[in-house]
Amino acid sequence: MLAKRVIPCLDVHDGNVTRGVQFGRAEEGGLRNVGDPVELAIRYNEQGADEMVFFDITASAHGRASMVSVIERAADQCFMPLTVGGGIRTVEDMSTMLKAGADKISINSSAIQTPDLIRAGAEKFGSQCVVVSIDAKRIAPDRWEVFMRGGRQATGLEAVAWAEKAVALGAGEIVLNSIDADGTKAGFDLEITRRVSEAVGVPVVASGGAGSLEHMADVLIAGRADAVLAASIFHYQEHTVGDVKRHLASRGIPVRLAST
Repeated sequence: MLAKRVIPCLDVHDGNVTRGVQFGRAEEGGLRNVGDPVELAIRYNEQGADEMVFFDITASAHGRASMVSVIERAADQCFMPLTVGGGIRTVEDMSTMLKAGADKISINSSAIQTPDLIRAGAEKFGSQCVVVSIDAKRIAPDRWEVFMRGGRQATGLEAVAWAEKAVALGAGEIVLNSIDADGTKAGFDLEITRRVSEAVGVPVVASGGAGSLEHMADVLIAGRADAVLAASIFHYQEHTVGDVKRHLASRGIPVRLAST
């Protein structure tokens, strides 16, 4: 069995890492500054993180330049794969971030608006470089709808069906974000994670709701995710990446433990 991955996530706004709850936004006072992205990336690299995800939530030309700088500096000092997303709308945008040092590109709203961007990115850079991030919200007992624009706009797409289409177009990985659970630290949405994981033949990264070590074990076992992504639990130093991996290993979940 392949090792499960533990992935810290950094939401970057105007060059700083921020954290919100249920997709809180800066203009609403819903974000808290939690540090410098490169300093945090170095910390998590030293703790044994398997990968690092950077999301640019600034969505401006200045923010894009800042994110290129962040990726260049992080790639120079960290030895884990880096994924970057946020505001990437074209193959040229993908190329800019890959040249800066990113290993994977995550697309969300742009993939919904222009599904062929998935195919174009996969054809040019390989499916392993193309990640489709899906923001899903439960709108009925048995239905999860895909939202775009940072969780603000409903799309009418059903989450599992959209994941299947994204993979058919060439996505090499799915990041599944639960809007309901995001930042609440009340646990992942296990049901939609399991449904998507069972429906697609590529790795699924569970995101949204990590509040305890057991939550992470739950989503890897019951949710059948291939990796777990978290922010607050790491940023506020409640647990380290090593804490998570040791707990997962104690539950019989295969992980790559840092050598001592």
